[in-house]
Amino acid sequence: MTRLAKLQELGLTPSNSLQFLTPDSSELRYTPEMVIRVKETRQIRRLMRLANEYRFPVTPRGGGSGLAGGCLPVRGGVVLSLENMNRIHSVHTEDLVAEVQPGTLTKALRDAARNKGLFFPPDPAGMDQSTIGGNVATNAGGPSCLKYGTTKDYVLGLEVVLPSGRLIKTGTRTRKGVVGYDLTQLFAGSEGTLGIITGLILKLIPFPEAVAATSAVFNDLPLAMRAVTKILTSGHLPSAIEFLDAKCLSLVNDLLPFKVPGEKSTLLIIEIDGAPNQIKHEIDVIGKICENVGATHLLPAPDNEERERIWEMRRQVSLRIHDNSALYIPEDVAVPLGKIPALVAELPKFEAEYGLEIYAFGHAGDGNIHLNITAQSRDNMTRVEKGVRNILSRVIQMGGTISGEHGIGEAKKRYLPMELSAESIRLQTEIKNVFDPNMVLNPGKIFPE
Repeated sequence: MTRLAKLQELGLTPSNSLQFLTPDSSELRYTPEMVIRVKETRQIRRLMRLANEYRFPVTPRGGGSGLAGGCLPVRGGVVLSLENMNRIHSVHTEDLVAEVQPGTLTKALRDAARNKGLFFPPDPAGMDQSTIGGNVATNAGGPSCLKYGTTKDYVLGLEVVLPSGRLIKTGTRTRKGVVGYDLTQLFAGSEGTLGIITGLILKLIPFPEAVAATSAVFNDLPLAMRAVTKILTSGHLPSAIEFLDAKCLSLVNDLLPFKVPGEKSTLLIIEIDGAPNQIKHEIDVIGKICENVGATHLLPAPDNEERERIWEMRRQVSLRIHDNSALYIPEDVAVPLGKIPALVAELPKFEAEYGLEIYAFGHAGDGNIHLNITAQSRDNMTRVEKGVRNILSRVIQMGGTISGEHGIGEAKKRYLPMELSAESIRLQTEIKNVFDPNMVLNPGKIFPE
């Protein structure tokens, strides 16, 4: 019996992969033999048992919004789409817990929680496309990480289909629990290589009473980064501090609700939440800190409509960089807060040496800087690759990491030995072997071969 016939016998109906499947947000392209969309956990269990019998790869996929190729079928086989497993089972106001399926869109969960006065803070850029299961698998972040942490901080428990097809449940519905190894956190950030998430128990918090925001303009990027450090070391914890360099601003100036003066200016977007009286005073204090450091202009966002316009502009930055560049390499390095000014000050040196144009934006408050490395031609990839490697090397020298939230996937696995020791990589590949001895679940990801 062929694979296709066996799949159909088990109630798994393949889709036309070429019509259905789009790549993720990286520039990598791989085509599977077939795509299967499921609605029930039992279908996934059947598929994984068959994959082990016939030794074909299965690549789980959520919204396809990743930037590292983690959901792409690098070895062919089956792409397993979880988009139809998208039910929000419950939002419990008493326990401050939500129970959802993995294909639930981030925005759908946030809206459902908001309707009950609750808040799910993780906010990756593509909230209307990214799924909760994918967010957990990659430990996705977003602007609110500064105050609220990343996705894994809101995962209490999981239902997971193992590569063998067996089903396990991890974690608890309680806020605390230390029974056995923490398998929940092991699956979080494992990029779909250890198991397929089929159900989630998520922590919620009360929705903030009020939000206030301001934007500050600085003459250059290092000065803006010094302001970030000063805000945080002065005892303030904004819900977000984002920055856009002059190159980014030039791409989205038509979306700005205000004019940013200066051709080399950097914009900080600062948002705080909490009690109305408290945040009104705090946003004024933060504005004064910015001015003392050297801000040339303060541009308050007086209402929700204007704040949303600013965030929509921020969300459009990477799309416009991609559309305006022949070669686009999105890196999401993170460095210790005190090293941010030094790193951004060195970017022009890398641009000049390797023929690059680097657009810098991202989560200044937690040191996660999105370096969108571009070139106007693909003719000199060797030089560009050398530049990327040397930038990542400098980040590691500063005590940073090569990926703050995008993950490793396929795009960055060749750089893994720059940050992790051979012993660390050996131990992690042995963990993968324990879970997936036949290497059928999302093979070829994370670890260099």
